[in-house]
Amino acid sequence: MDKLLIRGGNRLSGTLPISGAKNAALTLIPCALLTEEAVTLRNLPRLADIDGFQHLMTQFGVSHTIPGKRPEDFGRNVTLEAMRITSSVAPYDLVRKMRASILVLGPLLARTGEATVSLPGGCAIGNRPIDLHLKALEAFGAQIEMAAGYVKAMAPDGGLPGGEFDFPVVSVGATENALMAAVLANGTSRLINAAREPEIVDLCNLLTAMGAEIEGIGTSELTIHGVRKLNGATYKVMPDRIEAGSYACAAAITGGEVRLEGAEAGDMGSTIHALRNIGVEIDTDKKGITVSAETGKLKAHNLTTAPFPGLATDMQAQLMSLLCKAEGTSVLKETIFENRFMHVPELTRMGANIETEGRTAIVRGPVELTGAEVMATDLRASMSLVIAGLAGKGETTVRRLYHLDRGYERLEEKLQLVGADIERVGDD
Repeated sequence: MDKLLIRGGNRLSGTLPISGAKNAALTLIPCALLTEEAVTLRNLPRLADIDGFQHLMTQFGVSHTIPGKRPEDFGRNVTLEAMRITSSVAPYDLVRKMRASILVLGPLLARTGEATVSLPGGCAIGNRPIDLHLKALEAFGAQIEMAAGYVKAMAPDGGLPGGEFDFPVVSVGATENALMAAVLANGTSRLINAAREPEIVDLCNLLTAMGAEIEGIGTSELTIHGVRKLNGATYKVMPDRIEAGSYACAAAITGGEVRLEGAEAGDMGSTIHALRNIGVEIDTDKKGITVSAETGKLKAHNLTTAPFPGLATDMQAQLMSLLCKAEGTSVLKETIFENRFMHVPELTRMGANIETEGRTAIVRGPVELTGAEVMATDLRASMSLVIAGLAGKGETTVRRLYHLDRGYERLEEKLQLVGADIERVGDD
């Protein structure tokens, strides 16, 4: 199994390209199930989760082609075509490693009238039930059964009639599943207290390009007028705001200056606000953002995660690493997941001064971080260890890279572009 070796202390400087968004891509791919025509996604990141989802799509009879394979490039274009759905079953072996697999439930139900999907897996960052996915589909007229670890959804003869669902709490995944189910419903559907994340806007924009009729895009109330069929489309995946925020933290913790080419500042408001309050300079333009910071001039800041437009839970671990080098005491509150401080013991091994109580972490800084052997526990926690390692004295070894490979396209190559001393090596 591979591991990362990081020799800390280098100031990052230069230009680093931002890939297509993983969280958006995993929502756009199942849209191909909604039409007989080809859907081409541009700027699709090369990630383990993307490969896994494409493999799942072949289970349903979806073909995919990758024109002009160029492994030296970041991202790629993929054409998906579901001319005929050959199966509506998503088996356990294909679903267990990736929570996003549940997003085939809505489009399969809409297109074929039935779907049988194994309960999903993913990062062990807390309890993430799918009850809101199922309740939304039931509100649209689906019949739901659960047995032996599988969800079976059935639409009435003639298809889903549509309906209205008011989310008791904001749920990104349930909003996405409900949207994809509603676009082919016979009537009009409404989603109230829907999630507003940029990735959902990206999904709505693709569905609209395919012929869907959606009102309220970007707001918490979505109205979907069902259509008889959708057409194919060519669509570019939005830039990854979490990847951009992660590399911004990496640049800042080293006192560097890095241009994040392709980053979309409009999607990163809460992250940019947090970084500026910590003492990081951010310059934005239409083609990206530039991040710079001075060593010794970072300051403590209190943070609380929240649904968009609040601070993304996916940025909490990376900002925590950065705050280890900030002057003063910072308090971080995690409101989304109950088990998202698993990186704290590993950061402590590197010299961090962090205390946790429930969903609150107290970070005291600045401290001198030192290299250590650390273990990745989930996707974003993994990146927090890389960020700490870049600023640490000596060598840091990060193991369990399969977490990183799920969400960061060729991470070590991108960091090498801006001067990091980092390499991937085989385990002894």
